[in-house]
Amino acid sequence: MPERAALLERPGPPQPSGPRPLTLPLGLLKTARPRQWVKNVLVVAAPAAAGELFSRHSLSQLAIVFVLFTAAASAVYLINDARDADADRAHPTKCRRPVAAGQVPVPVAYAVGGLLAVLAPTTAAALCTPLTAVLLAAYVVMQLAYCVSLKHVLVVDLAVVTTGFLMRAMIGGLALGIPLSRWFLITTGFGALFMVSAKRYSEAVQMSASAEKLGATRALLTEYTTGYLRFVWQLAAGVAVLAYCLWAMESGGTANGSLLPWRQLSMAAFVLAVLRYAVFADRGTAGEPEDVVLRDRALAVIGVVWLAMYGLAVADW
Repeated sequence: MPERAALLERPGPPQPSGPRPLTLPLGLLKTARPRQWVKNVLVVAAPAAAGELFSRHSLSQLAIVFVLFTAAASAVYLINDARDADADRAHPTKCRRPVAAGQVPVPVAYAVGGLLAVLAPTTAAALCTPLTAVLLAAYVVMQLAYCVSLKHVLVVDLAVVTTGFLMRAMIGGLALGIPLSRWFLITTGFGALFMVSAKRYSEAVQMSASAEKLGATRALLTEYTTGYLRFVWQLAAGVAVLAYCLWAMESGGTANGSLLPWRQLSMAAFVLAVLRYAVFADRGTAGEPEDVVLRDRALAVIGVVWLAMYGLAVADW
């Protein structure tokens, strides 16, 4: 029996200890929010609207701008999560974020975020136009100010997030020296405000049953009323539709021998897309805009039809 007990007490083979080699890189990648990178596709908006998307120079410049904007946005996410690590640990879902969970040390998140925040504008100054670098630097400064204080200021928080989307749409045009039309800026700006305010409205609706959860999720939501947020997204949707229709009607009819008045026809698809998205906003289920856009088949079909008509209008086919 003693021999058997001794055998049972013998230590087994040594177990691996310490973090896995890929834990830190994967944690940094997750903190950079890869799912959010789809937003940066907006950098092609201005060149596409101007019909200057498919030249070799345009594609190479836009690829560079996409990567640099992604780096700038990732820098903001890293610094934001490092700053909010203590608060995130007390949150039921945000506690799983790599920085809050300890997968990425706070100093490392700050260091990598700071490095990307500096590299993105400086690389843009070397590889793109000066205005591109200025806009990218302004984006980083604005978003860091948002992380520190502006996200706690009523209405200003909506304006900052909306401006971030507008900057994405502008930067491709600035990189290629394309003039940005007033209709493009108005439609894009208010379209972004529509989606941002609909997201806030959905978050407020979903959390309205529990004041504690509401405050823990996004403290500023306790200061907004659902009625106010509904007013904002309805106003923004109306202005975006009006601006788009004014752009579409500007030509008056078929242009340069086009087969059909594609500009005017695209209004129907644009309005349908806004109305379809408003269904989810009204239900309070537009809290994740990328999920709404990617998962709703009807909205996807409408979007494809609109893109086809818009492309034909730009090409004057």
